[in-house]
Amino acid sequence: MQYTGKYKSPFGSILLAADETGLTGLWFEGQKYFADTLDPQNAEKELPVLIQARQWLDIYFSGKEPEFQVPLHVTGSKFQQKVWAILSAIPYGQTITYGAVAKQIAVTDGVERVSAQAVGGAVGHNPVSIIIPCHRVVGSNGSLTGYAGGLEKKAALLKLEAGNGENRVVR
Repeated sequence: MQYTGKYKSPFGSILLAADETGLTGLWFEGQKYFADTLDPQNAEKELPVLIQARQWLDIYFSGKEPEFQVPLHVTGSKFQQKVWAILSAIPYGQTITYGAVAKQIAVTDGVERVSAQAVGGAVGHNPVSIIIPCHRVVGSNGSLTGYAGGLEKKAALLKLEAGNGENRVVR
């Protein structure tokens, strides 16, 4: 069973979802694929993981990097899990290109090439945005492309993380 809660961010309302294991979803209301992994049978209930997720978001939206991890329980294909693991390793305030993610998977899997478009599909279906930082993935020239929450939110999240510094793009 999944349980839900809400969070009011400076960039719009967020729906949180969790089960007894960890956070299963975090979506900006109205975003593409909104609540697509939420069980039809769910209930609003305060779980410790939802409290922890709100604390993490409070720190994050204050412009600081949270120094703890929220327990996650995300489901997806093996490929999606690989992509989300790479996203989770992108340092706060930095970005990486879809192509660089594809190259990392190709090297890890021992294959010649992985499609950056396939990576984009997995990034777009990330069920726990912000905490799994899909907003940190950019186009090959550093352009802002493809964020389920909208490019304005992606730009705002990157600006928040940049503070007074510049984002560094890994290609």
